[in-house]
Amino acid sequence: MQQFSNEEIAELKSRIDQIHDLLTTRGGDEQAVMAIPVSLTRSEAPKAVLVDQVAFNIQMRRLRKSHFGGAQLSGPVWDMMLDLMLADTNGRELSASDLAAGAGVPLSSGLRMIASLEAQGLVRRFIDQHDRRRSLVELTEKGSERMESYFEKIGSAWESRQIAA
Repeated sequence: MQQFSNEEIAELKSRIDQIHDLLTTRGGDEQAVMAIPVSLTRSEAPKAVLVDQVAFNIQMRRLRKSHFGGAQLSGPVWDMMLDLMLADTNGRELSASDLAAGAGVPLSSGLRMIASLEAQGLVRRFIDQHDRRRSLVELTEKGSERMESYFEKIGSAWESRQIAA
């Protein structure tokens, strides 16, 4: 793993603070592009790429937060939403225990997270007709639409970033 000097860390923090300020002044939904200056030397380029990647990830996290409103979609809950989106796209069904295992949380915690997503209208839980002991979970129409529009925004942000670079 690459180690950074205190000076490099301070430089990264400064760039991240600049990105934060830029995002704050532009609002959560707009694209903030930090182009890598052409004048960078070869040794500075990897740091600049890292900073650009960090900035893009920060932007995506903020976009997700603003896109889904008050929903707490981070960590294991976000993993569940991603798993459900992938399952929906591939025509697969996921059980509540599949979601908990995929998110790396105990079943009891996973069930609470699923209940929260149900309360927000993003998923629905129902009994598996082939094995009535299992409950299956799927995205609702609202959940599917929100995920699709989120990824459309990410795609647009990524394309804008690539064009600017």
